[in-house]
Amino acid sequence: MLAILSSDFGEIHMENKLTRRELLEASLLLAGFGVSVPGLSPRAQTVVENLVEFQRVVAANRILANEGVVDAFGHVSVRDPRNPQRYVMSHSRSPSLVELEDLLEFEADGSKVNPDDPRRPYGERVIHGAIYEARPDVNAVVHHHSYAVVPFSVSTIPLRPIVHVASVIGSEIPVWDMRDNFGDTDMLVRNMEMSRELAQVLGDNTCLLIRGHGAVVAGESIKQAVMAAVYLQVNAQLVSQALAMGEPEYLSPREIEQSSATQFSPLGLDRAWEYYCIRAGVDPI
Repeated sequence: MLAILSSDFGEIHMENKLTRRELLEASLLLAGFGVSVPGLSPRAQTVVENLVEFQRVVAANRILANEGVVDAFGHVSVRDPRNPQRYVMSHSRSPSLVELEDLLEFEADGSKVNPDDPRRPYGERVIHGAIYEARPDVNAVVHHHSYAVVPFSVSTIPLRPIVHVASVIGSEIPVWDMRDNFGDTDMLVRNMEMSRELAQVLGDNTCLLIRGHGAVVAGESIKQAVMAAVYLQVNAQLVSQALAMGEPEYLSPREIEQSSATQFSPLGLDRAWEYYCIRAGVDPI
């Protein structure tokens, strides 16, 4: 069972006599059908809702791996619903292999809430903490190295939406170059100083490119962050194809605004989430 819910489980087991398996089944019922198990205490209901959110982190890893947005590297996090100053993500593991039991809880500075846990965290987890620190509206973050996206981080060609489904990436995608203030490095975001500068350049945008490295995607929910990460890659592929035929015609700011509202509506998000979950072989929780 999920280690970061151990203390929560102990409390609700005393209140509800709920086994760990029953807790997991209750979360699946809530996520899949919006049905709450009758008779649960408010505390137990909250834990079930949190478990749903953590299971979505696992699903997000599988989706992004299946769509080729991440490979052996890249990671996904969610702001901890129990403590907004913390976040939850897997220990250092390839996204396609992430399980519920792999999730760890982190402080904003990237330190483990449970320092005795021997599992090694992702080196670039600090990216997530800095974005949550700077953006109270963000509840999920994706970092990836999509090879379709990277060329736009090292060229003067802008990466802007040219298709309606990609409107979710936003009208502006800034590029952050760590060399500007940190010199020649191993091209990894190693500390909070670098991460905070990254978050500052991201600003209020959804996506940011890191020169010669990859991208960061921020969302109000896991579903939003995953959808934007997938369509960032799709849009990059389409722009590259369009450039071979001439100058692309990008969506206007007003088109982006209206289309993204449709794509990020509950109907749009749920439809895309279900589709990508099924493609990845996971329950559309």
